[in-house]
Amino acid sequence: MQSKRVSLFEAIVNVACGIGVAWAATWLVFPWFGYEVTWSATLGITLVFTAVSLVRSYLVRRLFVRLEANSSPTLRQHDS
Repeated sequence: MQSKRVSLFEAIVNVACGIGVAWAATWLVFPWFGYEVTWSATLGITLVFTAVSLVRSYLVRRLFVRLEANSSPTLRQHDS
């Protein structure tokens, strides 16, 4: 079973990998929809969505850890 600390670290690494892609996507996509944004605005938007993504990733990981812990031993044997 994965500890809460390891779940948090995994979520941080996962989100950190995508932060550059998210910033570039924000910078490119917003003008397509008629939103003119500055570099600092795109950075701020990216950081807000990054924080949301980090929380979501951590909570989903913890949910799956809990589901695994509560599953029957028969189900866990088939995963191996």
